[in-house]
Amino acid sequence: MSGVQDSLEIRFRLIDGSDIGPKSFPVAASVASLKESILSQWPKEKNNAPRTVKDVKLISGGKILENNKTVGECRSPLCDVPGGVTTMHVVVSQPPQEKEMKVKSDPKQHKCQIKNAEDDVYVHEWLPLKFIR
Repeated sequence: MSGVQDSLEIRFRLIDGSDIGPKSFPVAASVASLKESILSQWPKEKNNAPRTVKDVKLISGGKILENNKTVGECRSPLCDVPGGVTTMHVVVSQPPQEKEMKVKSDPKQHKCQIKNAEDDVYVHEWLPLKFIR
């Protein structure tokens, strides 16, 4: 036995505690391909389904995994037990809703001047925002 695994059993833990998998993935598979698998296996009864791979973040061993990395590159010697199941946490970033308030900027710029004991003047500028519906 060489001690090197050709594949990993991975379970994807969703935010509500339910799981997708476990399923076997080759160590050469990219994180992006894992996310595509999540999209295709997403439970139909869940209403917060991600639309694209960019909407999904995978966390393993406390680290957010990058799409261009492989499963083998993301393995953690502390978390991944040979022959065991690796659990990766899934976080879904929802795109903003169309009904959300839009932000409109005011053309007037505001300044605040602050003087300290040595008479140094600090100027802080900001642009106030107005919310419109």
